[in-house]
Amino acid sequence: MDSPRAWLTVVAAFLSSAVTLGTAYSFGAFFESMSDEFGSASGETAVIFGLTTFSFFWLSLATGWLLDRHGPRIVLAIGAVAMFGGLMATSRIDSLGAGYLTFGLGVGIAAACGYVPMVAMVGGWFVHHRAVAVGLAVAGIGVGTMVLSPTSAALIDRYGWRDTYVVFAIAGTAVLLVCIPLAARPPGSGAGGQPSRFGDAIRSAVFRRVQLSALFLGLALFVPFVFVGQYAKDEGIGSVQAAVLVGVLGGASVLSRIGFGSLVRRFGSFRLYRTCYAIHGVSFLIWLVAGGSYVVLLAFVLVLGVGYGGFVALGPIVVADRLGVVGLGSILGLLYTAPGLGGLIGPPSAGWLIDRTDGYTWAIIACLVSCAVSIVLLTGLPTTADGRLERAPDARG
Repeated sequence: MDSPRAWLTVVAAFLSSAVTLGTAYSFGAFFESMSDEFGSASGETAVIFGLTTFSFFWLSLATGWLLDRHGPRIVLAIGAVAMFGGLMATSRIDSLGAGYLTFGLGVGIAAACGYVPMVAMVGGWFVHHRAVAVGLAVAGIGVGTMVLSPTSAALIDRYGWRDTYVVFAIAGTAVLLVCIPLAARPPGSGAGGQPSRFGDAIRSAVFRRVQLSALFLGLALFVPFVFVGQYAKDEGIGSVQAAVLVGVLGGASVLSRIGFGSLVRRFGSFRLYRTCYAIHGVSFLIWLVAGGSYVVLLAFVLVLGVGYGGFVALGPIVVADRLGVVGLGSILGLLYTAPGLGGLIGPPSAGWLIDRTDGYTWAIIACLVSCAVSIVLLTGLPTTADGRLERAPDARG
């Protein structure tokens, strides 16, 4: 525990989450090119991202279980195959509907293998430095988004969206293969793996409230990943500059993930977690008044990135404080079904509102309302004096 070997698992989780979720979250850079080629409406094109997010979070139920039972290396191997096959197939699709399957399922499976199980693996390797280690591991998402979104836009401008996906398929698969030898079972898990904790989580009223709040947050959170770049381009901003907005969002989340992780001991994981939900609401208020100002849009994505990074970094800590770390892979897999459903519903619904109202205002307002509901749901949960959720009587590890 907390050994040099443990920190190698952090490297594996960082890289795997960077390449899988960075690819998924760079979809906004591809949005206009694919929509124009297939003649699809905003809501229809956004379904690709919605299905990817849904697949990623819901399939984490299975990949979290696979981690607990069979260890992380087989999970990463599956992710590498899905990454290569899904992106190569997407580069050859002849209809948007085919992209729902190839990108939505292929990248969704890869992300389900590359993030939740790897974070659970890291959590099992640490005791004293768990918050910092998890924060560093999930920072990979932000770095991947920060790098791959503007890179996507630049490659698309030069080579087209199809060849860009070929490049991502080869490079992303290579990174996942490098991660396999760095990953390892946490100490004490044994060859037989850890037990599934689905039942313990479902029976917990506190867990259910946290999960429902994550659903409402997810309805809003993933909308900017798809539409902030398109919004910027509609306001006359260049394609690469527009894609940089999602990159800045990812970059802000990197600092937030590490920063919030280091503040847990001082302020408490759940207290910080609720603060991150409030930050999301503030960010959408900024977007509502941004207009065509690139500076204000940068402020929007910076604030959103802070809230998003904290949400991702603190979620595993909050759950582990309440239910323990034994079987954490299955518990996190169940938790993340909620934002996954939000990701499936939110962006396509926002696209429908944008098409119907010929503008973004009502979609942004809907995001604000969803954020407000998510904050209310976290109010009144049992919290210790130092700002953590109270430990459940049946918590393990």
